[in-house]
Parts: sequence; C-alpha cells; structure tokens
Amino acid sequence: MAGIVIHTEKIKVYENLKYLCEFARLGTEFCNALWEDVVTDPGLYQELLYYMENHTFLDELKREGYSLSDVYVWQMNRFNLFHDEGKNSFQCNKERMVLKAFRTMVDMRFKPEEYVRKFKEGPGMDRIM
Repeated sequence: MAGIVIHTEKIKVYENLKYLCEFARLGTEFCNALWEDVVTDPGLYQELLYYMENHTFLDELKREGYSLSDVYVWQMNRFNLFHDEGKNSFQCNKERMVLKAFRTMVDMRFKPEEYVRKFKEGPGMDRIM
C-alpha cells in the first residue's frame, strides 16, 4: 500500500469545473458531459487547466483554424445581437460563454464543417488562421 500515488490535479480541476458550471447556471448534466469530453482530449484539457489558473485562454489548440478566443468572440457577438445591446451588459454571463466555448470546441471535433459554416454566416467573427 505504501507504493500508491494519487494524482489529485484532475480531481481539483473537476471540482473547479463543477463550481464554474454552478456559477454559470449550467446543470450537472452539462458539467459532467463537458468533463467527460475535455478529460479525454489532452489539448482541450490543457486549455481548461490554463483557463482555470489564469482566467484567460491559452489559445494553443485550434480546430479548423479557430481557437477558443475565436469561439468566445463569436458567441459574445451572437449574444449581443440577440439581445440587441451591442455591448457586454451585466446580463452577459462570461463564465457561461467560456464554458459554452469549450463545449463548442468539443463539438467541432465531430462536426467541424457545421461550425465553420456557422462562424462564417454571422457578422463580426474575429477569425485567426
């Protein structure tokens, strides 16, 4: 028994993710599904870990030329257009948008063409290739 080593980093990251999901008013189902997908994607896991430690994106992972920042900006623009505000109001939950950006990056793994089409359709996409 003395030779057992428990690596607790992933437990801490998961606990922090649960807290962020709760703060963003995203349910347990969303949180667990996101965790399952992120923990099996080493690049996205590193992005999440970096976000939790620095509260900004690492932006090393790109899917179809899009980074987490690109997805976040796209979502922010959609939110502002939908709410006809043109600015980030207090109603805009940025943590929610960050978590949704992670979800989008997961989904892009499986349906890249669909998301590239969506990104190109709407106005205001800050695209980095």
